[in-house]
Amino acid sequence: MKLSDSQVINADAATVWAALLDAEVLKACVPGCTDMSGDADAGFNATVVQKVGPVKATFKGVVTLSNRDEPNSLTITGEGKGGPAGFAKGGADVRLEDAGDTTTLHYDVEAKVGGKLAQLGSRIIDGFAKKMADEFFTNFKTAVEGPAEPDEDSGDDAPKEGWFKRITG
Repeated sequence: MKLSDSQVINADAATVWAALLDAEVLKACVPGCTDMSGDADAGFNATVVQKVGPVKATFKGVVTLSNRDEPNSLTITGEGKGGPAGFAKGGADVRLEDAGDTTTLHYDVEAKVGGKLAQLGSRIIDGFAKKMADEFFTNFKTAVEGPAEPDEDSGDDAPKEGWFKRITG
């Protein structure tokens, strides 16, 4: 399964780049991630719990960052084993386009599965992989820039800022 898309993030490229290398940001953004340790240079160890169709599994694996061209592009690669459920592996080529106060994050994702997961059929797997990629990059955008503006009716006029931007800004 291959997928390409982009997100416009309200932060400069240096902030977006730093977030891509941060274990806490990645843990918060990967759907179902219960644990992430390590660093951008050595790689990260991760535990992710997911349900794909009727199959629920805990995947233990590694995430590596390669082809780093700061602050322009990198490749995120992950591979996890889910016991009897099988395995999942994939990667994303990420490219940042700096526009001053905003950064467009372009991504090309490819995912593969094996074992029981592969028996579910490509339609279920492709839909799940697209959902996971969309959730990751939407979560990433929110972590960096903060939640969407509040409704006018909420009475909360204070601007929201992403937790990562707050601690690095």
